[in-house]
Amino acid sequence: MNEPNANKEVEKLDLSSLDVAELKRQELVELFPEVRTEGGKIDFERLKAVLGEMVDAGRERYGMNWPGKAECMRTIQAPSMGTLLPMPDESVDWDTTENVIIEGDNLEVLKLLQKSYLGKVKMIYIDPPYNTGKDFIYPDNYTESLQTYLEYTGQVDSEGRKFGPNADSDGRYHSRWLNMMHPRLFLAKNLLRDDGVIFISIDDYEAQNLVRLCTDIFGEENFLGFLPTVMNLKGNNDEFGFAGTHEYTVVFAKHKDRVKLFEFPIDEEDEDDWEEDELGFYKRGANLKATGKNAPREKRPNLFFPIYVHKGKVHLERQTPTDVELLPMTDGQEMSWRWSKTKFQKQPDDVIIVGEGDGIAIYKKQRPSLGDLPSKKPKSLLYKPEYSSGNGTAAIKKLCGAQLFSSPPKPPALIEDFVRIGSQPGDTVLDFFAGSGTTAQSILELNTESEGDRKFILVQLPEGLDPDKPEQRAGAQFCDAISRSRNIAEITKERVRRVIAGLNKQENLFNDSIVRDRGFRSFKLVPSNFIPWDGTASNDADQLAKQLKLGIDHTRGDRTPQDLLFEVLLKSWGEPALSLKVAEETVEGVRVFSIAEGDFLICLEEKVSLEFIRALAARKPSRVVMRESAFAGNDQLKTNAVQTFKSQGVTSFKVV
Repeated sequence: MNEPNANKEVEKLDLSSLDVAELKRQELVELFPEVRTEGGKIDFERLKAVLGEMVDAGRERYGMNWPGKAECMRTIQAPSMGTLLPMPDESVDWDTTENVIIEGDNLEVLKLLQKSYLGKVKMIYIDPPYNTGKDFIYPDNYTESLQTYLEYTGQVDSEGRKFGPNADSDGRYHSRWLNMMHPRLFLAKNLLRDDGVIFISIDDYEAQNLVRLCTDIFGEENFLGFLPTVMNLKGNNDEFGFAGTHEYTVVFAKHKDRVKLFEFPIDEEDEDDWEEDELGFYKRGANLKATGKNAPREKRPNLFFPIYVHKGKVHLERQTPTDVELLPMTDGQEMSWRWSKTKFQKQPDDVIIVGEGDGIAIYKKQRPSLGDLPSKKPKSLLYKPEYSSGNGTAAIKKLCGAQLFSSPPKPPALIEDFVRIGSQPGDTVLDFFAGSGTTAQSILELNTESEGDRKFILVQLPEGLDPDKPEQRAGAQFCDAISRSRNIAEITKERVRRVIAGLNKQENLFNDSIVRDRGFRSFKLVPSNFIPWDGTASNDADQLAKQLKLGIDHTRGDRTPQDLLFEVLLKSWGEPALSLKVAEETVEGVRVFSIAEGDFLICLEEKVSLEFIRALAARKPSRVVMRESAFAGNDQLKTNAVQTFKSQGVTSFKVV
């Protein structure tokens, strides 16, 4: 009997990022399996037949369009061939932390996070570029996304030309901004949990476009708020016509019917509004006598009935002749109650009785939704003195000793309140326009204050800082002072380090013994550890020799097993990979990485033996990944590996 062909039986690990188009196709086929063709594609004629009258075949319909939108979809579908390189020396508490800071273009990073973080993020906050025509270095040509990133981190294109500002005289002024935002928001939505929510800060220039763009991506039905956010109560008198006081916060849910927003704890000034009974805290809510156009009895006849007050309680039946009878009447007109008889019967203790005799009125007891404590719903206009933009500048000056940016960072109190509203302890918060790292500071301080354990993922472009430019000089000098490269991502990481050091010092001062996650893992976006086969390479002897060598070992020479490990995890594990706790073991003298208590085993060493393969299989993992070069072209050893793993019930064996 012939031996099976090992090269055909061993599956190669897919080193590209998630195929978003394929994901959507699978979702569509799950909903409508009858539209799948024999080749696995979608039969749109059959889909239209299934949907019937729900299909809009018209050419003119309401929607948002702009030059470059079609290219955005191609950008989204183009896979990333990059990876995230672990940087333990730049990190804090690498072995124990679950927080992450990533240096790199957020478009590429969002693609790389798709496989591991799909549907895992509870809340996203971003403060994207405001398209003021100045610091707009995100180009909208992503034909070679990773290469483009590597070029514009130096702020020059492939021919050495500097990227210019997005001048408002350019006919594509708004289009360029939309082309930058659309793919990033589209990919970000995939990362949100079904109960997830996104908060976006924006100013007047693109506010309306942002709402329409989010409506396009998230759906109009998932709109939660367009909130004026007061950052300068005195007003900016440099603005034309009106002294500007505010920006905006745009809020959308992934699924509005599943999202839960959380309320604020009450302030001292609110405490007088609250009382307590045997069921807990409450305050006076709505009057239970209905008002408005649907309040008259003829509109709601079933809600017109008498109720009786007896010894401070509400009843549907008279208890004694002295009970006070109440009917929903207004100025002699018969109205209706807000509650039905059934609800009055079920919730008699949730009624507040105010007044005596004919002046009695009844109100709903408004119960808190923040655990057992009173709380209050955020208002649609966001204002606190702590939200002042000056507090954003003060926060970074306190930490770093200087005002490092010409535009003030967001104040930590504002982001902290967004985090309170959109998440709860244990949740993951993503910020992929991280700037100086305010989101991380807000979460770390909130965790300290509330004994919570929210986790953060920050992404920041290593945008260069030029000491010859007055607005960038302080930032560049700060990077020189800490012996780091002159870019904003280095400021992000250093700010978070200093926040952590300050909180740890405060903890020691007060002998706080609670163990908290005050660290972060640092990663950097780079080309894949594995060099792809170049089918377009010339056929001369040198090029052919290089390509044949890649067939044996296609890893970059300067990458470590840990570098390779995180790329394998990002592109195969399906769970949050960047904060994963990985055990390191030795099997038959060979290093093995163990995940999920040995359910997933990864060996990235250069050489393995049949004895090692048998010992690895004997541990009965469900999944195994090995380095293809470890077989050194020995097809018989590879075939034995396939059969050995199958015999031990390993459901997935792949090489990389």
